[in-house]
Amino acid sequence: MPSLELLKEWYDTVWVQQDLDAIDRLFTPDIEAQGVMDFGVGPDDFRVLAEAVLAQVEISEIRFDRDVAMGDWVWATFTVFAVTLADRLPVQTTGQIMARVKDGQVVEAYNQIDFLTFFEQLGYLPPDSLALCLSGEGIAA
Repeated sequence: MPSLELLKEWYDTVWVQQDLDAIDRLFTPDIEAQGVMDFGVGPDDFRVLAEAVLAQVEISEIRFDRDVAMGDWVWATFTVFAVTLADRLPVQTTGQIMARVKDGQVVEAYNQIDFLTFFEQLGYLPPDSLALCLSGEGIAA
């Protein structure tokens, strides 16, 4: 399977269909995905992360906005469309990933996700948190 198709399968299967067992099928056991947390995230950690996110929102679509595939490597920007589970309000955020695929599994992954906007929309951070921080205002007491 081409690297871009595998990446699309990953996002659809794990995040939209919420099939967390696919993590073990699509990730190598020794992968440490970078950029999601301050440390590398392996398959077990990623399952916990996915459960935590999916306890907050239902993801209806992950749209690939731009992508480049070159051999085993693929890079993509994407937009996530979801609703909150608590009150069905829309949530939308963006991200990007660069991943290397080998033998039908992701063996390296480097992520950047706009969690700031995500948590603002969930109500866990005040609106315009980035602007507040850039102006020198604190967002917590």
